[in-house]
Amino acid sequence: MDKHYLTPLFAPRSIIAFVGDPEAPDTWTDHARTVHAALTAEPFKGELKFVDIRGSATLADLAQARADLALIALPGPDVAAALEVAGRMRCRAAMVLTGGLDAAEAAELHRIARRERIQLLGPNCLGFLRPHHKLNASALGMPARPGPLALVSQSGSLTASMLDWADRNGVGFSTVVSLGPHTSLGIADVLDFLANDAQTHSIVVYLEGISDARRFMSALRTAANAKPVVVLKSGRKLAGNLAAQTHSSSIVGSDEVFDAALRRAGAVRVRSFVELFSAAKCLASRYRPVGKRLAIVTNGGGPGVLAADWIGEIGLLLGRLSNASKSALAPQLLPHASLSDLIDLGEHASPAHFRAAIQAADKDREIDGVLAIFSPKAGTNPEDIAKALVDIKRQMAKPLLACWMGDASVGQARELLGTVAIPSFRTPEAAVGAFGNIASFYQNQMLLQQTPAPLSSLAKPDIEGARLVIESVLAERRKVLTEMESKTLLSAFHIGVTETVLARSAHEAMMIATQMGFPVALKIDSPDITHKSDVHGVALGIMTATAARDTYNDMVERVRRMEPDARINGVTVQRMARARRGREIHVGLMTDEPFGRVIVFGGGGTMVELINDRAMELPPLNRFLARRLIERSRVAETLGEWHGAEAVDFDALEQVLLRVSEMVCALPQLREMDINPIIVDASGAVAVDARIVIDNAPSPSTGGRGGDYPHLCISPYPARYEQVWPLRGGGEYLVRPIRPDDAQKLQDLVHSVSAESRYFRFVSSMTELPPSMLARLTMIDYDREMALVAVVKQRNANTEGDMVETERVIGVSRYITNPDQSSCEFSLLVADDFAGKGIGSRMMESIMEVARDKGLAEIDGLVLANNPNMLKLMRSLGFTVKAFDEDPDFKLVTHVL
Repeated sequence: MDKHYLTPLFAPRSIIAFVGDPEAPDTWTDHARTVHAALTAEPFKGELKFVDIRGSATLADLAQARADLALIALPGPDVAAALEVAGRMRCRAAMVLTGGLDAAEAAELHRIARRERIQLLGPNCLGFLRPHHKLNASALGMPARPGPLALVSQSGSLTASMLDWADRNGVGFSTVVSLGPHTSLGIADVLDFLANDAQTHSIVVYLEGISDARRFMSALRTAANAKPVVVLKSGRKLAGNLAAQTHSSSIVGSDEVFDAALRRAGAVRVRSFVELFSAAKCLASRYRPVGKRLAIVTNGGGPGVLAADWIGEIGLLLGRLSNASKSALAPQLLPHASLSDLIDLGEHASPAHFRAAIQAADKDREIDGVLAIFSPKAGTNPEDIAKALVDIKRQMAKPLLACWMGDASVGQARELLGTVAIPSFRTPEAAVGAFGNIASFYQNQMLLQQTPAPLSSLAKPDIEGARLVIESVLAERRKVLTEMESKTLLSAFHIGVTETVLARSAHEAMMIATQMGFPVALKIDSPDITHKSDVHGVALGIMTATAARDTYNDMVERVRRMEPDARINGVTVQRMARARRGREIHVGLMTDEPFGRVIVFGGGGTMVELINDRAMELPPLNRFLARRLIERSRVAETLGEWHGAEAVDFDALEQVLLRVSEMVCALPQLREMDINPIIVDASGAVAVDARIVIDNAPSPSTGGRGGDYPHLCISPYPARYEQVWPLRGGGEYLVRPIRPDDAQKLQDLVHSVSAESRYFRFVSSMTELPPSMLARLTMIDYDREMALVAVVKQRNANTEGDMVETERVIGVSRYITNPDQSSCEFSLLVADDFAGKGIGSRMMESIMEVARDKGLAEIDGLVLANNPNMLKLMRSLGFTVKAFDEDPDFKLVTHVL
């Protein structure tokens, strides 16, 4: 599990390059000449060989050669033949730099690569750089200096521009990958590799579109859990969206939904090329996650006010010193210094004044970060102020950013700040924006850690009843549910609805209204009318039986006149909701291409389109995500005590969102849903009207990917694999899928086992898991891998000395699907003090059952030859044990599932 499937591509030990006839370089393609020069400009650490498939060497001769990576930069007609040769040479990876190939030609190359089990990057790409390996396998025409930053881009020209910018600004890279249209390996594969790459500390991505949202989200979540990821996406507006789709041959989708996806993945989105590297610079400085409160320390009022304005503009909060901090700081500053909002030190502020103010802000609990702004003043040395920040930085726990305004006079000061990785900016707005990215990273990381199950802990819904309604509608070849059918679905998931009865005649409407009690509302019921109000099919506040009868007749006649082809079932009668000072809310569902189902929340009522209050979140939801979704809406400001009205019942509102999430997960036929309005007040929430659109459920994808929930781009927590087992000797333990919040428990398990046990599991003498590895092992894609933990309850004393119940992880088994998508590799670790209690065999049987359920055919693993207990366990479970040809220290154990 320690070697990624793309290692032969990005860290090859040997390369064979097909560039053309070595004796006739004038016949080479432009890309061939560029990549030949790049490969030979500095010594590649491995073996490099240039060949010509049209030369004297026969295919049989070439087939005797071996290489990890085949690099192909030939004219279009020769590419397929070169890829065939790479397959015969048993190359495990290939890269096609040839451009101008259309979708059909690219598909043929993909087919050859799949048949030969080659990981293929390209065609139409510009290659990659791995500066630490002294490998420039690109047609970009420029090198890159080594560094901790990885760049992945879907635009070759933008990649070249970024490399040029980075060279001028001293930015180094661990990896640069330039992807093009029709490439086989895509952005998800590259992100997955970078998440595991020890030389990569942060990742910047330029994105135009994606082809597989589920794979993209899985890889992005994995990468962002291990290291900061910053994304610049083009196509935010219609014109750019269409251009990006044409350029990248990928699906672009709604920009609002893309924002929601990035938030949920724990990544940070920037809006411009300039912001991209500013954000990466801040996040790569490894500041701990922070809140939104930024304090401003300045020697000039104007720049400080500009910074404060921008803080409000982008949704941050101005960090203000507490009264105690002000009292302690004031005697250390000049008499005219201001501490009311900004920390304005005055134009004669000295290094000591800056130091005292920044230290006070660092210690204040009401501040999350500090921005120091310096404006050149007569008699003040910019370098001296910078040195004060350099000294302070080593002691600070909070982010410290700098803005040294001016140009030539502050150049050396900026260089000083750079020596200790204090992010420095030329304008207050840029500095505030960079802190905003740090704050966004913190907020989004909190969203990333959420792994909700498909069903909440609320009362179990009537899923079968809901499915019967959907099947009956589809059987009638309809896709739009009537209001009665829509409310039946909501009721099956325990969402409160207004009492609604269908009247098929004016006389029935009169009797139903009288029995319900007035006032009532009447609404036309037709499967062919989507928006009832557009055809005057809604009447509110009916107060008498006569009015109900007359309204029925008038409404049916009017609708028939306006929509003569519409089928009319009758008119629904419903008791009007008596909500004192209730707020009208809208909860909806939309289907985005490519991200699938998206839950929408905002203000409701008849003005919903005009208000355009739409906060979005990807399902599934839990309470934390539901509350954050509510908070992002504009209507959230009205839900507390507002203009004399009581605060609404937030629990009831959250429950509606959780129930909608359950509907989305359990009913893949749902395509659109519009519950509007929901009347919510202090006593609860009730849905007044609803419109639902359905379609046939999407087919599960092959290879186990997305098989359970193919309509969602985030796989729900697989709670169905939870099982309680008796513990030999008394007690019990729970076997369940791992969660992101198990990270510390997993680290505790690794700490607790002996050095021998750690070595048997990790083939390493490490005493604890590195943060990136710990993140990788706990934030997993449940589609392509699984990790099960064995958990026992125990009572421990907390910091106050009280006894509390906690969970302890005593074992973990996992598998990762191999690139062939039909087999997987396993690992197992059990706490030493629980050895001999049958936990190891139970964990292996459980993980094998999951792999079998996912459709995998074989499970295998490597066991150290000097680990007799593990080999004994494998034989007892029916595994075949044999020698491992590549390393005699290991045994290969396999089991057919």
